[in-house]
Amino acid sequence: MRNEFVYQVFALLIAFIVVHALYVTLIRPNAQVHIEAERVLIQADSNHVEQRSLYVVLRDYEQEACFVLMIWALFILGYKGVLVSRQQVLLGKDLLELPPDLPIGREDLRGLSQRIQALPHWEQDALLPRAMLTAVERFGATSSVQDVSTASRNVCESEAERLESELSIIRYIAWAIPSVGFIGTVRGIGDALGQAHRAVEGDITGVTQSLGVAFNSTFIALVISIILMFFIHQLQLKQDRLVLDTERYVDRWFVRRLKV
Repeated sequence: MRNEFVYQVFALLIAFIVVHALYVTLIRPNAQVHIEAERVLIQADSNHVEQRSLYVVLRDYEQEACFVLMIWALFILGYKGVLVSRQQVLLGKDLLELPPDLPIGREDLRGLSQRIQALPHWEQDALLPRAMLTAVERFGATSSVQDVSTASRNVCESEAERLESELSIIRYIAWAIPSVGFIGTVRGIGDALGQAHRAVEGDITGVTQSLGVAFNSTFIALVISIILMFFIHQLQLKQDRLVLDTERYVDRWFVRRLKV
């Protein structure tokens, strides 16, 4: 948990540095050049239709904050996705190292427990070895197949709840991104209202720019939120599959072979 927290902090710093550097060196300078060029064209030809630019759409602070949050969330999603993938690899291994057709009796439990406990540390912390070790120990204590099945299922259910709770930070980010976009909307509309007297006098440049801030920030925030929610659901799907596959693994390779 401590390593994950440190990773999240550094991921946020890296996301901020990269995005801010991109905005300072590329997006805002190009946006300013485009705005000045369009202003000259409008002054030369009052019928000129202003061309939209992606740099102008992205240039405000709310969009920058949204991209920082998105990259931060993607770092966290990648980290958790790698952990799940490493655990899924264990589902392809034979942890028991017994002949497939050999029934498992109480005399085999000591050897099975030692094999599981001899795994590398990170593998012992994975879901499958923990569920398997719990099942082995429960059968040694009760000799009840029903108790073994219940114990392993409880381990899987508690792991599913833990994985779900650890997604809370990512869901918070996914909620915060549209909120940041709405902040830009409020700021843009407020600026536009503050320049309403200029629009009455015939100068609508300031009003249109402020309304552009309002709409652009909301647009970018919603697009980023849609993309981020897709990756969140993909990670949740992988986690759910890990839990279900672990339950089936324990049931197939241990519970069904128990000899009472």
